[in-house]
Amino acid sequence: MASQNTKLDVHAREAAHSRETRRLRRAGQVPGVLYGGSEGPVAFAVAERTLRHALAAKGAVLELSIDGGASTPAVLKDSQRHPVRGDLLHVDLLRVDLNVAIQAPVTVELIGAEAAPGVVEGGILEHVTREVNVEALPNEIPETIQVDVSKLEMNGTLSLGDATAPKGITFLDDPETTILASITPPSVSTESDDAVETETEVVGEGGGETAAAEGEEPAADGDGDAE
Repeated sequence: MASQNTKLDVHAREAAHSRETRRLRRAGQVPGVLYGGSEGPVAFAVAERTLRHALAAKGAVLELSIDGGASTPAVLKDSQRHPVRGDLLHVDLLRVDLNVAIQAPVTVELIGAEAAPGVVEGGILEHVTREVNVEALPNEIPETIQVDVSKLEMNGTLSLGDATAPKGITFLDDPETTILASITPPSVSTESDDAVETETEVVGEGGGETAAAEGEEPAADGDGDAE
């Protein structure tokens, strides 16, 4: 569970046009907007490296300080990344009340795979759903939801309804149709068998010709024997 918040220092900026935001990005800054709660939206900019480290830290809640002012608890609501490089281009942060539950996506982590009977028998474990939506108090949102697959059989599936939510966490996705993992038998290719069979047929068809070519010369005809 999350127990400590991550401090994030940003500086306010004027809402700007695309040319200004491009200038910020070239300078290593990421533009963003803080909104929600009883206050109006605030545009800000933050160093890309600082933001990246804050989002990678433990805990969903950020203690956001604008220009050195009092911190405001906030969570990441949305982000935009460069389609090729993956760099952060823009973030939206949402003010939260630490005493009011919020909804957030959480990564699913499968554990115990090496002990699953289906895997022991040679099956292939497929991680189907990698993220689920939960509801909890901001400081109670976990980094990951661990799901035990150690008892999963061959051809078996594990749905969200089979998983146990941590204390204080409510799953929001459909418990029956949200499949978290499955184990399927390995696919067996018949290409090599077909090739062997074809090669055997070719050798078999050519066997008579080979014997005729390598065997003794045919006996002389009747006239030669008479002589």
